[in-house]
Amino acid sequence: MGEKQLIVAITGASGAAYARMLLHTISQEKVHIHLVASQAGKLVYNLEIGKPLEDDLPSGVSVYDESDFTAPFASGSFNSEGMAVVPCSMGTLAAIANGISQNLVHRAADVCLKEGRRLILVPRETPLNTIHLHNMLRLAKAGGIILPAMPGFYHQPRTVDDLVRFVVARIIEQLHMPQNLIPPWNSGNSSDRPL
Repeated sequence: MGEKQLIVAITGASGAAYARMLLHTISQEKVHIHLVASQAGKLVYNLEIGKPLEDDLPSGVSVYDESDFTAPFASGSFNSEGMAVVPCSMGTLAAIANGISQNLVHRAADVCLKEGRRLILVPRETPLNTIHLHNMLRLAKAGGIILPAMPGFYHQPRTVDDLVRFVVARIIEQLHMPQNLIPPWNSGNSSDRPL
């Protein structure tokens, strides 16, 4: 069986650390990453990570411009495991929810929905207004998975990376891929709980 294909999009919401950890974790598996980032996504990545996205990518990632509608995953004939939009701005979420394909991020998400592939949207906005909530509901009804960047605390995080790791582990699990970022919850002996 060939290498798995995964689409990752980075848009202009805060939360570049989630995208960074996802890219560097998935790239260690037998998964080929197709990456598209909006201009705002690249700007926020540089501000939050402290280096340009292009200078911080693991090897083997295929990078596409947001205006490149000739990218292979702009077509339903391209088979993939799905797509994660992380972080997902509310503007991107709204465009996808309403079928407005203004760029490659929107188009690739639309393809995943129409082909019944996994589409994971990781918004990091707060508070949420009714427009945000209606768009999320619309996407969930269409088959999208809304996975807000809301870390848990039962694994007793000690660093910011521990919090990021929790969310990225959930993204990977929703893609039906194995992850070893955090152990599963053990409701038994407290000494067995992850640290």
